[in-house]
Amino acid sequence: MSHALSFAQIAERARQVMIDNGFEPDFPPAVEEQVRTIANSGNPASQGVRDMRNILWSSIDNKSSRDLDQIEFAEKLENGDIRLLVGIADVDGYVRQNSAIDDHAAKNTVSVYTEARTFPLLPEELSFDLTSLIEAEDRVAVIVELVIKKNGDVPGNNVFLALTRNHAKLNYEEVGDWLDEEAEIPEKIRDTLGLEEQIRLQQEAAERLHKFRSERGALEFETIESSAIITNGEIRGLESVRPNAARKIIENFMVAANVEMAEFLELHGSLSLRRVVKTPERWEGIRKIAAERGESLPEQPDALALSAFLDRERERDPIHFPDLSLSIVKLIGSGDYVVKVPGVDSDGHFGLAVRDYSHSTAPNRRYSDIVVQRLVKAALNGGSQPYSGDELRAIAEHCNDQETAARKVERKMRKVVAANVMQRHIGESFNAIVTGVTKSGTYARILRPPVDGRIVKGESGLDVGEKVKVRLLSADPHTGFIDFAAI
Repeated sequence: MSHALSFAQIAERARQVMIDNGFEPDFPPAVEEQVRTIANSGNPASQGVRDMRNILWSSIDNKSSRDLDQIEFAEKLENGDIRLLVGIADVDGYVRQNSAIDDHAAKNTVSVYTEARTFPLLPEELSFDLTSLIEAEDRVAVIVELVIKKNGDVPGNNVFLALTRNHAKLNYEEVGDWLDEEAEIPEKIRDTLGLEEQIRLQQEAAERLHKFRSERGALEFETIESSAIITNGEIRGLESVRPNAARKIIENFMVAANVEMAEFLELHGSLSLRRVVKTPERWEGIRKIAAERGESLPEQPDALALSAFLDRERERDPIHFPDLSLSIVKLIGSGDYVVKVPGVDSDGHFGLAVRDYSHSTAPNRRYSDIVVQRLVKAALNGGSQPYSGDELRAIAEHCNDQETAARKVERKMRKVVAANVMQRHIGESFNAIVTGVTKSGTYARILRPPVDGRIVKGESGLDVGEKVKVRLLSADPHTGFIDFAAI
C-alpha cells in the first residue's frame, strides 16, 4: 500500500497537475509588477457613479470564500412586486484589456479549486481585496436591477454602475441551516437591523424566480459534492456538500442576473458570449433510465417532461435522487461558450429552460465574465465594441478548452485526496452508481463518502446510471487511482 501524502505534498501535486493540463499556476513578474502599480490607484470608475452604499447589501457565499463576486438587496413594492438588485464586482475597473494581468487571466480563464490549494484567476491582491465585494469596504459594482412579478416573471431590466458597501458577509451553512429551520438565526443577521427581513424577502424573490422557471421545464438536480475535512493542516476525511435554502437563493439570483445581462446586450445590439447547454444527444439513454423506473418520456427531447419526471422521482425516492441526478447530468452533457450575434437565433440553456444566458456574475473567478462585463460597459457608454466577432469566437473556444482542463485538474485532485482518505477503507463494500463506460474503462462513484474510481473486476455489461455494489481493492494517493470490484 502506498504511503499517505502530507498536505504540503498534495498542494505541490496540485500545482504540477495544473501545469500538466496547460495552466500557468504562478503569476509572472509582469503581473506582480502591475499589481504593485495599481494597488493604491483606486478604481477610476468610482467617480460619477450612483452612490448606493447606504442600501443594506449583503452576500452569501462559502464560509472560506474571499473572492466575493456578488451582493444582493431586495425590497417589496406597493403593488406586491419585488425589486431585486444584484451587484457584481467591477473587475474591469482594475483589470484593463490587454494588460499583463488580463493576458494571464485570458490564458487560464478560470480559478481552479483543489482541496489543498486554490489557483485564482487573478492575483489575491485583487480577487481577495480590491475587486472583491468584501464586508465593510466601498466597492464599485455593476448593478443588475430586476422587478420580479408575483408569478416570477421579470418583464424588464436595468443595468448601471454604482458605489456599494457589503454590510454583511454571510455563509451558506449558517444561513441555510436557519432558513431550513435546523438552527437558530445567525448572530450577524440577528444583530444587523433589518437584515432578517431582508433575507426573508430575498428568499421569497428566489422562490418566485424558481417557480417561474420550473413551470417552463427548468431541471433541478441534486448531486453530492465532496469537501475535505481539514484538521491541523491535514486532510482527515471527506464530507458531502448538500443544497440548502441559502444556496437556492444565490443560484436563482445568479441565473436571473445572467439571463437579464444577456438580454441587455441583445437589446443594445451587442455581440455577446453565451453559455449554452444544447438539447441532449443521448436522450435515448435518459428515456431508458426513466423506463427502468416505470416512466415514459417523449421520443424527442422535452425539458418540461424531464423536469416533471425528476420532480416525481425526488418525491418518490429522495435518498437515491442524487444517484439519478448524476446519471442524467452525465447524459445531458456540459455547457459551452458560443458567440451570440444580435438578431440571430442560437441555442439556449436546456437545463435552465432559458433562451438567453450569459455568464456574468463571477468575474473574479471566470474570464468569460470579465469579457461580458466589458461588453456591457461598452453598451452602457455607447462606445465601440471591445472585441471583434473573431476575437470573441477565439475566446469562447479557449474558455471551453480550459474549462475542460479545469475539470480534469479538479477531478484528478479529488481522486488524490480521496485515495489518501480511502486507504484505511480497503476491503470494505459500498453502494455505487456507474458514471462512465469508455474504451479506457468503467467508472463509478460511491455516494457516501462521495468518491470516484474505476471498476477493474466484474465491470462487463455495466452501463451509465446503473446501481452496483463494489468492494474497494486499492487506493493510491500518489496517482489518485482508486480501484473497485463489482460484487
